[in-house]
Amino acid sequence: MLREIHIQNYAVIENLRVEFEPGLNVLSGETGSGKSILIDALGLALGGRASPDVIRTGQERSSITAIFHSARPAWKSWLEEYGIAGSDESELILRRELQSGGRSRLLVNDQPVTVAAAKALAPLLVEVHGQSEQLSLLESSAQLDLLDQFAGSESLLELVETLHKSRRKLEEEMTRLSEDEQDRLRRVDMLSFQVKELDQARLVPGEDERLEEEKGILANLAKIRAAAGTAYENLYEDEGAACSRLGIVGRALDDLSRYDTSVSEHVEALAGTRAALDDLARFLRDYTARLSANPERLEEIEDRLALIDRLKRKYGKSIEEILAYGADAERQLSALEHADERRAEVSRELEQVSREYLKAARKLSGERREAAIRLEKLVRAELGQLGMEKARFEVHFETLAPEAAKQPDVPGVGGPSGIDRVEFYISPNPGEELRPLEKIASGGELSRLMLAVKTVVGSKRPAESAKKARARVSTYIFDEIDAGIGGRIAEAVGRRLRRLARDTQVLCVTHQAQIACFAERHFFVEKQERSGRTIVAIQALETEKQRAAELARMLSGAEITDTALKHAATMLKQAGGA
Repeated sequence: MLREIHIQNYAVIENLRVEFEPGLNVLSGETGSGKSILIDALGLALGGRASPDVIRTGQERSSITAIFHSARPAWKSWLEEYGIAGSDESELILRRELQSGGRSRLLVNDQPVTVAAAKALAPLLVEVHGQSEQLSLLESSAQLDLLDQFAGSESLLELVETLHKSRRKLEEEMTRLSEDEQDRLRRVDMLSFQVKELDQARLVPGEDERLEEEKGILANLAKIRAAAGTAYENLYEDEGAACSRLGIVGRALDDLSRYDTSVSEHVEALAGTRAALDDLARFLRDYTARLSANPERLEEIEDRLALIDRLKRKYGKSIEEILAYGADAERQLSALEHADERRAEVSRELEQVSREYLKAARKLSGERREAAIRLEKLVRAELGQLGMEKARFEVHFETLAPEAAKQPDVPGVGGPSGIDRVEFYISPNPGEELRPLEKIASGGELSRLMLAVKTVVGSKRPAESAKKARARVSTYIFDEIDAGIGGRIAEAVGRRLRRLARDTQVLCVTHQAQIACFAERHFFVEKQERSGRTIVAIQALETEKQRAAELARMLSGAEITDTALKHAATMLKQAGGA
């Protein structure tokens, strides 16, 4: 749900903040008052094309901030895909900043994103329907999704998607196993050599570090022996060595402790120090004795380290990586050596999964075709109420790869959504042939068709559990859906907008009082002059009196009559029970 939009220095908007509510939100005002500017600004925040021309005259920068909120956010997977962190996933903040020099910046939750990323996010937040927008309803995939919602086939669709994913994995493995025989033999030879080479090396984790340390000792043997000998002599052998002098100190303290017992604890401390130095002296004596020149061992170590370094250049940066490579090479070699057996096994699995997939896909297709008949009837009835009594509406099916679909053991038939391609066809006027939606020229007719389909799907779709429900766009925007209609038809449009808004948020820009009277939150948009400059102002009509006055203006024009006010009050009263 779009909770709030804040616009600064955009076109004739100086500083505007609007808070929207769930349900049906209506924006009305005189023609040219700036109602559609809000929709355009929101489109910019959602990744629309930016131009410095939209920056308010005399200003250096413009910014649009849109805040969305949802208890079950459709954007969660998008946040994970693009690595956008946030403490509260239920809230999403979009910000677009434009500078007069032409620079533009997009941020989501205060983290910069690309325009492509924002455009991938937009369909998860808002669906805009108007006279010029390219509607998502025109896409075959969106039409198929609406039909599945209406049919209540989500569980079966999930099964088809799972089976398709399993089938694709098996198909990919079969392709690898069916590589050219010569290429397979070349890979077997290469992997055999690598596995043998690594087996013969008999590498041990940490071996290189231990060898480097031993090499350092052997290469600096004279210096090490001299340092150890000097330390040992000064501790134990030389006249006045540390151990001897500490012995003298110890005997003196023993004599002293006979007269003063407080010295005893120091005698014990000195004894500990002497024991430690005696241990060190013995270590140095034995260590010096062990040190002996061994050119052969040094050469052996250098050869071993050279081997390890060569293997690192070929297989990994560390011994652990080399061993992991070797283990993987052994697995690949085993698979290639047993390719015929695995190929037969994969072929059996693939055939079984393909049969299960086609069985589920055909069942899904049957449910869709039954639901399509009901959908056609209900949408035609809705169109009749929306002033398109003569319109015909049909759901056309195309089976993917029909010649292969008759052979259940043939992999590759269908896709993650099943074996159907669905397209909505309509003939708005008598004598016209049925055509796909994108062939329809009238934006108003297309918007009313969309409203009819959404209303039918929303009212007839079975209730979904929170676990199985798919996240859906939560805000629909209708920009002047009332173009070319009025009276009874406009009232029917208003009722259907109100019905659609029961479980989603709807924003509607309208000139028709028959639509505006159904609003749960009504905004009046007008242009004002302030300090010689034009600005757009928006007022939320909070009281019934304010709303009646605006409806009366929409009915009668600038001069509001008592008759118009009474009519407006009656409309509000009747719409309240819609």
